Amino acid sequence: MPLSEHEQRMLDQIERALYAEDPKFANTVRQTNPAVHYKRWIIKAGLGFVVGVVLLMTGLMLQSTVAQVAISVLGFLVMLSCFLWGASAWRRASGGGAEAAAAAAEPKQKRRGGNRPGMMNRFEERWRRRQEGEE
Repeated sequence: MPLSEHEQRMLDQIERALYAEDPKFANTVRQTNPAVHYKRWIIKAGLGFVVGVVLLMTGLMLQSTVAQVAISVLGFLVMLSCFLWGASAWRRASGGGAEAAAAAAEPKQKRRGGNRPGMMNRFEERWRRRQEGEE
């Protein structure tokens, strides 16, 4: 959602005050790209996923069944958590997080087709018309 003119002026005023108060910090903040942060998360999640695969394979090669199951399950959990972490970072880096949250917040009726009535509403309307036509 875009900012209103008043909000944009307030934001500009805050930025100017920040530059006047601490120009070094303001310059650092301005140059930092949030996508770089999420890309680091993706790389870390990928490395964690590889560690999970190694744990899973190590667990499968062990002779002891208790250790085999425990290490394999641990490897799978590491892989799963790193995959979810990486997928979340990927969505945020591509900018899909805000749109997905906004779409989830909308009512289902609105997403489906706007003012289009549901099936029960259509049935009730047909019933009402039939009753009025027979009277």
